[in-house]
Amino acid sequence: MSQLVLIRHGESQWNLENKFTGWIDIPLSKGGEEEAKKAGEKLKGMEFDVIFTSVLQRAIKTYEIAAEIATQLKTLPVFKDKALNERMYGDLQGLNKDEMRKKFGDEQVRLWRRSYDVAPPNGESLKDTSDRVMPYYHEKIEPYLKDGKNVLIFAHGNSLRALLMHLDNLSKEEVVKLEIPTGVPILYEFDKDLKVINKKEL
Repeated sequence: MSQLVLIRHGESQWNLENKFTGWIDIPLSKGGEEEAKKAGEKLKGMEFDVIFTSVLQRAIKTYEIAAEIATQLKTLPVFKDKALNERMYGDLQGLNKDEMRKKFGDEQVRLWRRSYDVAPPNGESLKDTSDRVMPYYHEKIEPYLKDGKNVLIFAHGNSLRALLMHLDNLSKEEVVKLEIPTGVPILYEFDKDLKVINKKEL
């Protein structure tokens, strides 16, 4: 049996300021640092074989802070790849979500943020994000799980939504409603055929 734990980075400064972040490399807020510490407490004593993160500092820092608490993580190989980055929000990056709702309307902003295949101007849809996340997962991460290894991933709301859509067999309509909290480890357990046999938040 193998285990996969997914963690969305702790709250970033732009999460706090209600801005579209995307690929802009924004640091964690003070609250996000606390969330990372809490994640570390939950990971204490758990056994992992390998860690994956995006190349953005809010994911990497969440890992580093968690590893100060769950010190067993410090000895593991860590692979960083932009395939796990947040959705690229294009022209919306750095803009306030409420101001964009006033400008474009609630429904348009909801489509940009939550829909499966509607991309913001010059940005990525969730489908586009999935098109880079899933090949990386199948090629680089799944082989560890098939080998019975335990994997830990620190990533982002939308890169993880793409992965959960696959793991939970969600439809395009179902994934619209999927919210992933910051800093909360989500545990999947698989049988030898990589069928999910258990899922829970830690």
